[in-house]
Amino acid sequence: MRNSSERSMPELPEVETVRAGLEQLLRGELMTDIDVFHPRAIQRSEGDVAGLAALTGRRVEAVVRRGKFLWFEMEGLALNFHLGMSGQLLVTQAGTPAPAHRHMRARMTFENGSVLRFLDQRTFGYLQRSSLTEVRDDHPAGQGTQSRLIPVPVSHIARDVLDPWVEAGDVAKRTRRKRTEIKRAMLDQTLASGMGNIYCDEALYRAKINPRRKTNGLSYQRLEELWQHSRDVLEEALEQGGTSFDSLYVNVNGASGYFSRSLQAYGQGGKPCGRCGATMTRIQFMNRSSTFCPLCQPYASR
Repeated sequence: MRNSSERSMPELPEVETVRAGLEQLLRGELMTDIDVFHPRAIQRSEGDVAGLAALTGRRVEAVVRRGKFLWFEMEGLALNFHLGMSGQLLVTQAGTPAPAHRHMRARMTFENGSVLRFLDQRTFGYLQRSSLTEVRDDHPAGQGTQSRLIPVPVSHIARDVLDPWVEAGDVAKRTRRKRTEIKRAMLDQTLASGMGNIYCDEALYRAKINPRRKTNGLSYQRLEELWQHSRDVLEEALEQGGTSFDSLYVNVNGASGYFSRSLQAYGQGGKPCGRCGATMTRIQFMNRSSTFCPLCQPYASR
């Protein structure tokens, strides 16, 4: 069973669902005010509260995502958001009340009357003003923009496998050079971003690879298949609005995602494998958990 004490932070499908909602509602809008209600929410921001205040009077030119990282392009600066374990970005449009909330960490108001609230129960998420720098290749910085400018704090984050400029074969080659456990490599956001505990377990299950297998012990073909499965899992989850286990992950309108109904590995410890019927095994891994089938995903090479 899924450990109720283990929280999974929003991964690529959840963040992309939020990004698309913000783009629809706030792209092109001018921010008139920003209020901060908890110091931890802005501790990474350039210039603290005064730095954020400098973003007022600027328009949201684009809403961009790379992996799990999200930002507004705002006329030469960026407003970055990271949802942490429980962050929510909720939009209320003009004429709709934007009620106070005990977990509200910041509130942004726009000229058209829309209000963006950042709620975060566990206060691991944050928003930050940052400068922009150019990406190292000739492609757009992320989903939602044609610009090659990326926030400085995000510049080390790799492209994700849904990025049109990423090829599974290239990621496979770089993965094999890691010489570490395959799940540890998949969680490395400088290799390929956006993957977290949920979708790693699902992709490894589909590829029939044990999470503890060493990357250099897997063939290029099997690694390429794994990253293709990763792409498929992310696309399927995105179509269903991401994965929600409770009220801590919702989209900008407060609605939950439904991919939790399709999970075959994550959270299935102690249940029968959907392929062979063996009991699914759950182990501790990197302060998280890994769930896999001991028969379909053996530790020994095959």
